[in-house]
Parts: sequence; structure tokens; C-alpha cells
Amino acid sequence: MRAFFRADVCSKMEFCSGRRAVLQLLRAVAPADRPALLQWMRTTRDFDEFIQDNNDVMLKSIAEDLRNCLPLEAMLSSEHLALQKIQQQPEPTVHVDAFLYDEDFIDSLCEEGRMSRNYCMVCGSHQTAPLGFISHSFSLTELKFIYHHVLPDLSGKVLVDVGSRLGAVLYGGYLYSSALQLYGVEMNEDFCQLQEMVIKKYQFTDRVKVLHADICTQGSLLQNADVVIMNNVFEYFLNEAEQTRAWEYINHNVRKQGSLLVTVPSLEESLSGLQIFFHCEIYIQKSEENIFLL
Repeated sequence: MRAFFRADVCSKMEFCSGRRAVLQLLRAVAPADRPALLQWMRTTRDFDEFIQDNNDVMLKSIAEDLRNCLPLEAMLSSEHLALQKIQQQPEPTVHVDAFLYDEDFIDSLCEEGRMSRNYCMVCGSHQTAPLGFISHSFSLTELKFIYHHVLPDLSGKVLVDVGSRLGAVLYGGYLYSSALQLYGVEMNEDFCQLQEMVIKKYQFTDRVKVLHADICTQGSLLQNADVVIMNNVFEYFLNEAEQTRAWEYINHNVRKQGSLLVTVPSLEESLSGLQIFFHCEIYIQKSEENIFLL
């Protein structure tokens, strides 16, 4: 009891002393300038880092944990086809995981010489061009947008992330939504183990479950899903025949009345060249996320 009391008093003392310091500072400002200062304090974004949402802090902590477990490019040697397809892009392209690395973090890596945004078009010259960046994960900003603005209230709903990879969609769903259950389906065992590590460490086990499986074996799960999220899920990881098989399986099984399919890129782009007709009653596009009501 005494230890708790001291911690509580200490916290209050820190608040009181901080408030006094702010008031003293305001009193020291010339009266003529005080209204401008107060207006600045009301409207500035300079305080954002001090009022950051605890959920954002937790997601950033998860990203740091995962960065410590992965190489800089966040690709595994077991991802043979994905690595090959990135190398076959018409312009030099690198994988930069948006959940692990935001723009500020990338800038700091570039300043340290650990990453570059450009490549040399003629070796040894100053003629450079921007590198193409690709990510197989949503950024923190994109996750918040999806759960706060794109999707409806998920209370009592089941969400399935196809190709959950590092689990960003699952962690975001746990923190930013009231979804009843969040399932990640991932074929790569190494990524499943990373997700399990995070889920246990951050105590997400009551609502999050990761399945090490091919989505084409999860018919019952898809049939009961209220929301299915697919971010860059097949193009880099399956050949065309396997992509066709996977999309046809999803088309056949995701049929719950009112269920939502969130795709990046769009269905049109994902299915182009695969000769598949995808059943959906309503198509809604919001920003870069593509929402289909089935």
C-alpha cells in the first residue's frame, strides 16, 4: 500500500510542478504577446508527440520488436518467388515494410547511409532516379484510416486477414476496433512464429488467432467472415495458376450477406489477366482502400 501511495503522490507532484512551470512561463511573456502565444498553443501540431494515443505507442513498440527480428528489407530467404518478382520489376524496386518504417524512419536510415531512395542510372555518375518502394504491410496511418474511417463498427464481427505476414492488420484491429475475433491466415511458418510472439507478448490472445495455412483450406472461416482484408496478397507470392485458384476459392466462399472485402490493389487490378468474374453487389472506393460489399 505504501509503495502505491508514493507512486501516486509522485505522479501528482510531477503534474503540479509541470502546471506551475507552464503558468510561470506564461506570466513571463509580455502581456501584448500573450494572446498570440495562447492561440499558438491551441492550434499548433508541435505538441502531437506529447499527446500520442497509447494504441499508437503500442503499435510502434510492436514495430520495433519486429525490426529487431528481421533484416532491413523485412524479407525472408524463404520468400523465393516474391524476391524474384521484385527483381523482375521494370525499374529497380526494393521492399520497405510500411508498418516497420514510416517516412521519418526512412529519412533517418538514408541519412545514416543504410538505405537510399535513389539508384544510379549510370554507375559512377550523378544521374540518379528514384527507387521504387513496395510494401506488403499497411502503415500505422493506413491502419487507423481503415479501422476509423473505412470500416463500420465491428462489434461482434469476425475479420480475416489473408496473408497476415507480420500481423499489422490483426494488431491494428485489436487496438482500433471492437471486432469479436481477428484471424490471420499465413502460409509462411516464420511469419506465423513472429506473429505468435507479438500476440503473446502484448496479450492479444483473447481476440487474435493466427493460422499457418493455405487460404484455400479455410472455406469455413471465409464463409463466417464479416470482413476479409487482402493487401498485396497473391501477386508476389503465387504464380498465375495459383492466383486464379486462390481468387476462385475466395469468390466461392466469401458469400456471407453484407460481408466486406477490403483489397489493395483494387479487384480490377488484382484480377486483370486472370479471367475471373468476381461476385459483388456494391463497390465503394475510399482513398486507396477498395471496399466491396458482397
